[in-house]
Amino acid sequence: MKQFEITGQAGKSKILVGERLDHVYGYLPAGARLVIITDEIVAQLYGDRLPAGERIVIGTGEAGKTLETASFIYRRLIEMEADRGVFLLGVGGGIVCDITGFVAATYLRGVGFANVATTLLAQVDASVGGKTGVNFDGYKNMVGVFNQPGFVLCDPEMLQTLSGAAIADGFAEIVKHAAIADSAFFELLEARADEALARDPALLARIVYESVAIKADIVNRDEREQDERRKLNFGHTLGHAIEKTAGLSHGAAVSIGMAAAARLSVKKGYMPASEAGRLEGLLARLGLPVFMPADSEAVVDALARDKKRRNDAIHFVLLEGIGKSFVVPIALAELKDLLTML
Repeated sequence: MKQFEITGQAGKSKILVGERLDHVYGYLPAGARLVIITDEIVAQLYGDRLPAGERIVIGTGEAGKTLETASFIYRRLIEMEADRGVFLLGVGGGIVCDITGFVAATYLRGVGFANVATTLLAQVDASVGGKTGVNFDGYKNMVGVFNQPGFVLCDPEMLQTLSGAAIADGFAEIVKHAAIADSAFFELLEARADEALARDPALLARIVYESVAIKADIVNRDEREQDERRKLNFGHTLGHAIEKTAGLSHGAAVSIGMAAAARLSVKKGYMPASEAGRLEGLLARLGLPVFMPADSEAVVDALARDKKRRNDAIHFVLLEGIGKSFVVPIALAELKDLLTML
């Protein structure tokens, strides 16, 4: 088991990579009243292995990541007469982890919480870094707060129950981390993509570790996304707009966004075309799309409402090469032209 620590204004968080679900008891605060927030699928798969405590079960899917779901949880907590001594444990994928953190930050002005990340996407991205929130009117993570979980437990055995599509979603974020910060990690993914897709346990544990190490390092240097943390948005600015308009999964949309950003990097002369080809090739091998099946006008409209927008430009992540990224403001008009490359 490997452990990382993230320290920021929103609190201190331990990231436990390789720890087992059955050991979660040892990390819960002594004497706290435990309420577990999970979804219907996780409750069915792992309900008998969860710690003793009251449970709130929510639905699955991105459509449920809303203020309405948060309100449902608030009401259940009020019905339970939960006070500030309550401790929330989110057990699930990115949606559960995001909502648990958001509710913990806002219920009674703040209660303790932690997450058990059950999907590859949650283990390498959604549960790590302190960003929490919900979607609003279809716009991704439009309402949220920074709130560091007490701990995040990443059990590699839980990844074996995921669908192939869910695994691919997680790999989109893993490729992102390698592309922006670690060329050697990218080479590992290129060399062992087939084994990774076959879910070799030791390899998956290593990949999760390497990916979390990159994100934890960036978040420790820039928790509030004022500078360095913006690099973690590689592929996401366009990806979120595609996710909203085309109905694709998060990982698929981000994959398309990364491929587009790589092409723009080549077009602007920052990166050789061969490097963009490597990125697209790896994404394709991992079962991820690199071209956009969406209405470009609708995507532009969604981009105009992106929370990273400043006046008529958006902070956009480009590459100088695999493992080397930087952030520049790109005009919305230029991003509209970019869509013709998709």
